[in-house]
Amino acid sequence: MKPTFTTELVTDEQAFAALAPAWGRLYQRCASATPFQSHAWLHSWWLSYGRRGRLRLLLVRDGGELVAAAPLMAVRRPLPALVPLGGAISDYGDVLVDDEQGEHAVAALTEGLAAAARTALIDFREVRPGGAVEQVYERWHGPRRRVSDSVCLELPAVPMDELVARLPSAKAQRVRAKLRKLTALGVERQVVCPEEVDSALRRLLELHQLQWQGRKVTGEHLRTRFCEHLVRSVGPMVRSGDAVVTEFRLDDDVVAVDLTLLSRRLAGGYLYGAHPRLRERKADVAVMLLDACAEHSRSGGRAALSLLRGNEPYKHHWRPEPVVNQRLLLARRRTAPLLSAVVCDVAARRRGKELLLRLEQRRERDGGGRS
Repeated sequence: MKPTFTTELVTDEQAFAALAPAWGRLYQRCASATPFQSHAWLHSWWLSYGRRGRLRLLLVRDGGELVAAAPLMAVRRPLPALVPLGGAISDYGDVLVDDEQGEHAVAALTEGLAAAARTALIDFREVRPGGAVEQVYERWHGPRRRVSDSVCLELPAVPMDELVARLPSAKAQRVRAKLRKLTALGVERQVVCPEEVDSALRRLLELHQLQWQGRKVTGEHLRTRFCEHLVRSVGPMVRSGDAVVTEFRLDDDVVAVDLTLLSRRLAGGYLYGAHPRLRERKADVAVMLLDACAEHSRSGGRAALSLLRGNEPYKHHWRPEPVVNQRLLLARRRTAPLLSAVVCDVAARRRGKELLLRLEQRRERDGGGRS
C-alpha cells in the first residue's frame, strides 16, 4: 500500500529547536547526509547567522515520524530565492530523505518544495555528487538547471601508510621522514573528550588566528558569531559521533587543535589552528594533521577523506581526486526568468575568472622573458 505523507512548512525558531530528536533519527537513516545537515550544525548556524522571519523548514512525515526535510531560508537579494541553511561556512548543502522510504518520500518533498517556492527560485548550492537533493532534481517538473559549484579534493579513506604509498617514491620518502621528525620531536596527539570540547575549540580559534597573523585569513573565522556557532554545535556533534576534536602537544603545551567532521560516507578536515613554533621546530603541520585525519576516516566504513572546498596547491601534493560540487536550480514557470538570470551570472563570472587567469599567465610569461 502506498504510504500517505503529510508536509509542513516550519518557520518558527522554537519549533526548529524542538525537532532535534526526530531530525537526528532521520539524519541517521540518510546515507548521503554530511555533518553539515545535522541538526546540531544547522540549528546552531541559524542562531548565529539566521534572520528573523526567513526560516523555511519543509518537513515530510509518515504519521508522526520525519521521513524527509529540506532546511531552507528565504533571501531577497540578489534575487528572491530559497537557499539551504548553513551558508558559506558549510562545505555541502543538501536535504535529508529516509533511505527506507525511497521515491515516495522524495515525491512528497518535491511537491512540497514546489508549493513552498511560490515566487522564489530554489537554489541548492554546494551539493556533493550523490546528494539526496539530486533525487528531487530528477523529479522536478518545472524549469531546472545544473551548474558546477566549488571543487572539493578527496582521498581514499585509508591509513596514512597507504596514502603515502600512493605518492611517487621520492615524495613518499620525504613524507616518511617528516613523520619520523614528528616522532623525534615528541609531538603527541589526543582525542578531546566531550566535556573538554568547548575549551579545545576556543584554543583552536586562538591558534588559528595566531598562525595567520600578518597574512590573509578568512575573516569570518575570527568573528565572535563563528566562535559561538562552532562551540555550540561541535559539542553535540562529538557526542553523537559526527565530529572529533584532536589536540597536539609538544613539551606538554597544546600547539595545535584540529576539527574533523564525520559522516557515514566521508570524513573531512574542517578547521585547525597551529602555533608557529611547530614550523620553527621544522614540524610539517600538513603531514601531522593528515595523519590524524586518516586515522579518524578509516573507521566506520567511510569511502572518502575529504579535504573539503578549495583547490590550494598544497592539497595536490597528496594526489587527491577532484570532486565538483553541483548547484541545482529549481524554478516554476513563473520564476523561470530568475533561473535564467542566475545561469547567465554564473557563466559571466566563469568567463571573468578565465580571463583573469589568462592575463596572469601572460604576465608571468612576459616577466619570465625579461629576466
